[in-house]
Amino acid sequence: MISLLKRFGTLAGFVAIIVFFWINLPETFMTARNWLNISQQISMLAVVAFTMTIVMVMGDFDLSVGSMASLAGITAALFFVQGYPVGVGIAAALLVGVAGGLFNGFLVSILGILPFVATLGTLTMFSGMAFWLSDGKTIFGRDIPKSFSSFARSGFELDFLTGIAIKIPALSIVALIILFVVWFVLEQTAFGRRLYAIGGNYTAARLAGVQVRALRMYAFALTGLGASVAGLMYASRVASANPTQGSGLMLDAIAAVFLGMTMSEEGEPRVLATLIGVLILGVLDNGLTQMSVDSYVREVLVGAIIIMAVASSSIGKMRT
Repeated sequence: MISLLKRFGTLAGFVAIIVFFWINLPETFMTARNWLNISQQISMLAVVAFTMTIVMVMGDFDLSVGSMASLAGITAALFFVQGYPVGVGIAAALLVGVAGGLFNGFLVSILGILPFVATLGTLTMFSGMAFWLSDGKTIFGRDIPKSFSSFARSGFELDFLTGIAIKIPALSIVALIILFVVWFVLEQTAFGRRLYAIGGNYTAARLAGVQVRALRMYAFALTGLGASVAGLMYASRVASANPTQGSGLMLDAIAAVFLGMTMSEEGEPRVLATLIGVLILGVLDNGLTQMSVDSYVREVLVGAIIIMAVASSSIGKMRT
């Protein structure tokens, strides 16, 4: 019984949340339109959480992903303002994300700075750079090419035999692609197995010949890339860029990974479990918004859910 609570307590809680909102919002919550809306709303968080899973597999984490997303959005917007093609602006933003991730990896793996200290420092640095480059102002829609901003409003239409057509948002498709890529890298490649080995026992992995320093740098680079993708998605969705747009992503991404970890027998991060964590946060946001509940209540509930999920996992470990 304890083992089942440990493994499926978070999933059962997720189902209970869905049932609660279904009962209280019978006309709107369980509609296809609402769930497609949820998928679009959580797409940016999902991308950050999926790639955050890569570094958390090693026992590390990255506090700078939110400010990195903001910096990436500002970078792309500035290139757009200067008249560069959309592809150039996107490439520049992605390069900024990779470079920032490599810098985090250098601080952690080469200089030996604790991830909390290193990425707390770069969080402030990247945020300051975003404010500096934008002069603290929002770059509005008139400076953003329509070909870029229209992407977030596009989608892929599915026509069913019943004649019902469903449009899957483009941002949701991007998140699903990132989910598959991260799952494949972590679960089906030697690179992913080595990351899990580092997380399991750093010293043993190093003595076994695993290039620990290089792999940690690559992992942080991938997390930085994910943050920059999320920043581009957000800028496209709101047709603007500002230096604080990614500020809420970091804590939610870490929370999503931790929620997913409670579903693992070994307590390891797994990207498919992270998906459940992201969905829990997204469903809470959507349902509470529809019920006109104040936003601060959501923060209290998220904190309580994380504590209960981790507590149930800890109880399982003590009894097994």
